[in-house]
Amino acid sequence: MQPYFFPYIGYFQLMNTVDEFIVYDNIEFTKKGWINRNRILVNGKDSFITLPLKKDSDYLHVKERYLANTWDSDKIKLRNRIIESYRKAPQFNSAYPVIEKCISFEDANLFNFIFHSLQAIKEYLEIPASLLISSSVMIDHELKAHTKVIEICKARKATKYINPIGGVALYDKVEFQKEGIDLSFLKSNDIIYKQFNNEFIPWLSVIDVMMFNSKEKIKDYLNSHYTII
Repeated sequence: MQPYFFPYIGYFQLMNTVDEFIVYDNIEFTKKGWINRNRILVNGKDSFITLPLKKDSDYLHVKERYLANTWDSDKIKLRNRIIESYRKAPQFNSAYPVIEKCISFEDANLFNFIFHSLQAIKEYLEIPASLLISSSVMIDHELKAHTKVIEICKARKATKYINPIGGVALYDKVEFQKEGIDLSFLKSNDIIYKQFNNEFIPWLSVIDVMMFNSKEKIKDYLNSHYTII
């Protein structure tokens, strides 16, 4: 998977379903995706939160991008925005220290920053999967698309690979079966919970899920509320 900034609950459902969860660090950064931004609830509406980045080539890998020099002041604004939006949420006292731990991480490297936050939330939710960095897997990293995925699976001696439902258009089960790998796709089912007294807005950042749901309830979302195809 690509490294995402405080991703939605489906990302962690996938993580909870596997033995090893491999995060790409040597993948090209994409604008307007979810690598450095996500959405939270602000005054009853969805609103973006973003990690500011130093200006650089659009062709650099995620591990070659860095947070902007303004991050020291921007992180204060981000903290205040999250606190103001969620301080009255039922699980704020439990969830916010984890979010604060992520935001306070000192490494300005974009990949390291996001990977640390994924680890912190994984620990909070007690997800047993191991997190691996893709470049640490000994394969030819010049490979692309499904060929690279298959080589990673083979290097890790995997017999099953699970991808989000969006991968249906990208990956062919037959190609994986030729290599002795069972390809499946995870489709998240609707997850609805009370967001104050507002009309529910689905698929916000995991921050929103953590603020309104107990750890036990989130574990229920992780262990069900999805379909494997």
